Amino acid sequence: MSSRLELALASGLDLTAPVSVLGPTPDHDLSALPSDTEVVQPYRPWHDHFAARGFRTMARSDAPCSDAVVFLPRAKALARAMVAEACRRASGQVVVDGAKTEGIDSLLKDIRKRVVVEGPLSKAHGKIFWFRADAVDFSDWTPPGDQRVAGFRTAPGVFSADGVDPASALLLAALPKKPGKVIADLGAGWGYLSAGILAREGVRALHLVEADHVALDCARANIDDPRASFHWADVLSWQAPERLDCVVMNPPFHTGRAAEPSLGQGFIAAAARNLTGSGQLWMVANRHLPYEAALNERFQQVDEVAGDNRFKVFHASRPQR
Repeated sequence: MSSRLELALASGLDLTAPVSVLGPTPDHDLSALPSDTEVVQPYRPWHDHFAARGFRTMARSDAPCSDAVVFLPRAKALARAMVAEACRRASGQVVVDGAKTEGIDSLLKDIRKRVVVEGPLSKAHGKIFWFRADAVDFSDWTPPGDQRVAGFRTAPGVFSADGVDPASALLLAALPKKPGKVIADLGAGWGYLSAGILAREGVRALHLVEADHVALDCARANIDDPRASFHWADVLSWQAPERLDCVVMNPPFHTGRAAEPSLGQGFIAAAARNLTGSGQLWMVANRHLPYEAALNERFQQVDEVAGDNRFKVFHASRPQR
C-alpha cells in the first residue's frame, strides 16, 4: 500500500466503495484496495501498469463515486483541476496525498481556507489529508474548457501548456520542405509539430503518437486533417501500421523530476525500428543530454544540423536494424 495512504487507513480513514483513485503512479502500491477500485490515469505506461494488476483503469472518468483519492501531480494547475474533479464526482470523502516537492503544503493551506480538513498526517516527505466533498465547492478550480496557446488548445499538466516549446519551434524551422510521404510525430503532445508537418509538401499520412491522453485529446481538437491518425500509445513499444519515411520528435527526458536520458534513447530505438531502410529522423534535444551514442548506434549517418546554447537538432538517416 502507498505509505501515506496506509498510515491514514491505520489512523481511522475509512474508504467506502465505489472508490476512484486519480493520478497514481507505479510508485503507489494500491494492492490493499479492492480490485474493482477505479483508477484514472491518462499516461499510457502507468495506465497499463494498473490495468495489468487487475484494476478498472481508464484515461478519464465522469462516473460518480463514493470516495476519491487524489495523488498530486507536479503541475499546480493540474493538481487543482484534479481536486475539483474529485469533489464533483464524489459524494463522500476526498483524500489528497502528495509530496512536499509536489506542493502538498500550499495546497493544504488553500483547501483549509474553504473546508474542515481531517488529518493531516506526515510521512515520507509528504502529507495526506481528507475532507467531505459535499461540504465545499471547488468548481472555480476547474480549468477553462478552451485553454489556448498561439491558437492551439492545451490543458493543465500537458507538456508546454502555457506556450510553444522553443525546442519544438527550433526543430520545425529545421525541417525540409518535403520531409516524406509517411511520417510519425513521436511524443506529439498537443500537436504543434504535427500541424507544421502537415503544412509541408508531399505528406500523405501523419501518425501522432502520444502517451498522455489529455495531450492527445488536445491534438485531436487542433488538427482536423484526414491525413492525421492519432495513437494513444507508449512510443517505446508502438509499432507503426506501415513503414515510415520520416520520424520527427522532441522526446521527453523525464517522467518525474530527475532526468532520464534512457527515455530519449528509447525514442531513438523506436524511430529506427519503424523507419524504412532509407528513412530519416529529425530530432531536437536539450544540449546536455547524451544522445549522440544512441543515434550513431541506430543510424548510419548522423549530423547536428541546427541548435543554440540550449538545444541541438539532429538529422539521422539510414537506420541500422
